[in-house]
Amino acid sequence: MTDAEAKPRRLRGHKATATCCIASRDRPGFVASSGEDGCICWFDLRSKDVQLVTDVGNGPVTSLCFKSGNEDIIYVSSGKEVKSFDVHMPASWRPLESYNYNKEEINQIVCNPKSSFLACADDGGDVKIIDIRQHCLYKSLRAGHSSICSSVQFIPWKPWEVISGGLDSKLVMWDFSKGRPNKIVNFGLPENNGNAGQCYNPAFVHAIAIPDADMLDKTNKICVVAKGDGVVDVINIESELNISRSKSTTKPLKGSQSTSKVNIRDAEMEILDQSGGKRLHLDYSVGGHTAAASCVAFSMFGERGKYLISGGNDKLVKVWDCSRFQGVQTSINNDLLIKNINLNKKVNWLCTTPTESENLVVCDTSKVVKVYSIS
Repeated sequence: MTDAEAKPRRLRGHKATATCCIASRDRPGFVASSGEDGCICWFDLRSKDVQLVTDVGNGPVTSLCFKSGNEDIIYVSSGKEVKSFDVHMPASWRPLESYNYNKEEINQIVCNPKSSFLACADDGGDVKIIDIRQHCLYKSLRAGHSSICSSVQFIPWKPWEVISGGLDSKLVMWDFSKGRPNKIVNFGLPENNGNAGQCYNPAFVHAIAIPDADMLDKTNKICVVAKGDGVVDVINIESELNISRSKSTTKPLKGSQSTSKVNIRDAEMEILDQSGGKRLHLDYSVGGHTAAASCVAFSMFGERGKYLISGGNDKLVKVWDCSRFQGVQTSINNDLLIKNINLNKKVNWLCTTPTESENLVVCDTSKVVKVYSIS
């Protein structure tokens, strides 16, 4: 493992803190970032300066995502609203569509691989599934979280399932076609914490990452969870779901669900968690974060999915070797962490690009976006 203090390239354009960044898969080196200034900055890493700064809202832009398979369309969340734009019409920059289904501020949006649904996680604990072909609300996923829902991701190999994480320390695996959870992992329970002495912060779920379908030979079918206690958990999704199916005798609830019934089902799901699936805890004992882990992403450069990159409130970005995860049953393995990158500020978000250099983009708590090279 090596420590790096390489001087990053600085991308200027925002007038307030940068909140999120995404990198194009189809146009290597093309990056978009959002900020608390309500703007999106467009960068081409082959050029020195920002290409375009676009004002898209009255408030902070909390999340961005491209439309899967068509990166000419970008989705933007600000407040309770999601808008879509055509990246080739930045001058007029009028939204193609606007969705107002969330009742609280949206924290993350993500498009499914088939470009048919958009998932929106909000402060009320809900996940709204929007049908972006029919331009309507498809399903509201409620009662999975009792606090802010901070993150959501589709499962590429399961077309009707999403995973959400929240500040109630829960990870919820949903069948969104039926609107109910298949599995709930409560990291607030002692048996689900790899190291209870990691730090004093609660095990809030701040971000989750799921590998693309073409990464599975490197990563297996996993979900990576960045938590408030500093631990990055690697969970085998199929193992978790198989345990639930084999142990659960709960029949699907029909019709409307009362609060008491939801709580009963929630408690039953938590009991299942005690047996656990195949999990790997990347904690401080293997060089992990010493403060809250805020974001995670898989590498798009080189062998796609070979690396997992995590960022934290300890002002560090850590690069992990996913190819060494398989078969590891405990976190007592010092070969998993291959690189530390020291920053001056806490990490808000990060993403990777499919280029050989300048392939890690980091939004910290400043208004300047940083770009690093991982070789």
